[in-house]
Amino acid sequence: MTQFSLNGVGVQFGATTVLRNVSCTVAAGEKWGVIGRNGSGKTTLFRILTGEMQPTAGSVARTPNLRFAVLDQHREFPGVTTVWGAVADAFRSLMDLELDLARQANEIAEAGANVTEQALNRYARDLERFEHEGGYTFHARIDSVLDGLGFDHSAALSQLVEHLSGGERGRVALARQLVIPADVLLLDEPTNHLDLETTRWLEEYLQNTSETILVISHDRAFLDRVVDHVLHVEDLTATPYEGGYSQFVRLRTERRLSQQRAYDKQSAKIAKEEDYIRRNIAGQNTRQAKGRRKRLAWLPRLSPPPSDEGTMAVRFPGGERGGDLVAVFEHATVQIGDRVLLRDFTEWVRRGDVVGLIGPNGTGKSTLLKALFGERDVTSGTMRFGSGVQATMYRQDFANVPREKALFDIIADMRPMWERGAVMGHLGRVQFSGDEAQRVASSLSGGELARVALAIIMLEEANFLIFDEPTNHLDVESIEELEDAIEDFPGTVLLVSHDRELLRKLVTRVWELRDGKIRVFDGDFGEWEEIRDAEANALASRAAAEQSERREQEKADARKRAEREAKSRGNSREIRRAVERAESRVAELEARVAELDTAIADPSLYSLPNGVEQARALARELSTIRDALAEAMNSWEEAVAAAEALDGA
Repeated sequence: MTQFSLNGVGVQFGATTVLRNVSCTVAAGEKWGVIGRNGSGKTTLFRILTGEMQPTAGSVARTPNLRFAVLDQHREFPGVTTVWGAVADAFRSLMDLELDLARQANEIAEAGANVTEQALNRYARDLERFEHEGGYTFHARIDSVLDGLGFDHSAALSQLVEHLSGGERGRVALARQLVIPADVLLLDEPTNHLDLETTRWLEEYLQNTSETILVISHDRAFLDRVVDHVLHVEDLTATPYEGGYSQFVRLRTERRLSQQRAYDKQSAKIAKEEDYIRRNIAGQNTRQAKGRRKRLAWLPRLSPPPSDEGTMAVRFPGGERGGDLVAVFEHATVQIGDRVLLRDFTEWVRRGDVVGLIGPNGTGKSTLLKALFGERDVTSGTMRFGSGVQATMYRQDFANVPREKALFDIIADMRPMWERGAVMGHLGRVQFSGDEAQRVASSLSGGELARVALAIIMLEEANFLIFDEPTNHLDVESIEELEDAIEDFPGTVLLVSHDRELLRKLVTRVWELRDGKIRVFDGDFGEWEEIRDAEANALASRAAAEQSERREQEKADARKRAEREAKSRGNSREIRRAVERAESRVAELEARVAELDTAIADPSLYSLPNGVEQARALARELSTIRDALAEAMNSWEEAVAAAEALDGA
């Protein structure tokens, strides 16, 4: 069933065209990846879908009462103090109803026989609404999502929002979006503040949800595991593709090749016609030439496929060659307060290595990088660079970008001998041109700051590059350009990232930081993933085997208890009579449960003057009978176990 569709949608701001002629149809349950360069109009599409913005051309059709869940970019969570409260705030009306139901129940109990039919009817309606809107399940849903996104749901009840980091606030906002009842989830870069483990959990969650999903993401591995359609925003329009991200890459390549062939064929035909017109417009064949010129003027021109001119041109010069040992860790311990981030670590980074430093959020990866640069104290042992090593770091907080300077001045100060053209050319390599060069760094977005940081690193001519989450603010095309630049870099690289495609393509060694220890794996990231999965499967198998053993032991213990009880109870005739009595009691209670279920489900009951009161009385009796049935089942199981033990004795 179609949930919404875009038909020839266009968006203009004055003379600036943002989108034109965008058409696509989304059915219930589909999962779409929305990709494109930064600033191409992806977020604008989300605003049009929710009705926050109206298109200047075309139309949007939605099914009635369609509910959208959109990530709150402000992340301030007004009116709440705890993490659990910030997520549960999505159910504020339901929690208010829960409190009101408790109040109504108390009033009904106090009224006793004097309770009015109006009060009972209202309570029944509100109770039905509470159940229909998930009142009995939302607590468990919140706990599950908080645990999946790296929080402890029990601690979240008292964990204060005001003490959270920016990344933690991002995860709280994502949790809130995931739990809120909705038909369509609009996710904007949901993996930016997630580590590898929480990203995998989010993938499984989205795979299993029945909600329709549109997700803007630069994480190619994430897209490949989650989406079944791709909407590619490019060249002021958007093209839909069926299949995951890998399928999209293949189909886009084929589409561009087909477009290029058709464009080249038409261009050759136009050139041939124009040549004929030039040669014959004033000669004997002037009538034919004029006819061809007229037909040529009316010919619809094909456009070439979009070029890669807007992509960064990143290259890292290797600098002078340093020693074979690039970074040395000797019994290094790093501690902040009572918390040990790294304990007694000894290892080396060798020239030519591409080391992937991975681990859960909050383990201290960024702090260790600062300690390596001398910006944090090493508690004991040493961390140092090797002989002849010139190191530089891409910082995820962009602390190395002077916020008070214009972009032109940042580059000119690093290269005072450069002419204006050289400075502008360097800025052009990271997609800044014209008047943009005079923008002050403090006015830039995250993606723009990322490009300036890369422009700075290119000029530092280091032979050891350290990257701390370099893909967070880059689009897919820019990430692929960065990949190529790192792959071509002749020096050494230390890479902190949760982008699995980046890690798979580049990393030659893996360092996993967890619980104050770094586990070193001398192999690429793909091999590490295989081993990690094998270890996880082995751990799950051991846990299952241990649980099975516990169950078998519990059965054996139960049999032994039954044997002892059988011996103490006397002869087998009495035991078998106990089984028969228990079976009879269970059958009697099951029959009464069926009678009560039928009576409560009978619509005619509620047409009686006191039907609601009768229904509530029947419901109370049904609850009592079910409790009795549970006790009878336990008695029957014990009697059967005693009989089996007697038979085996």
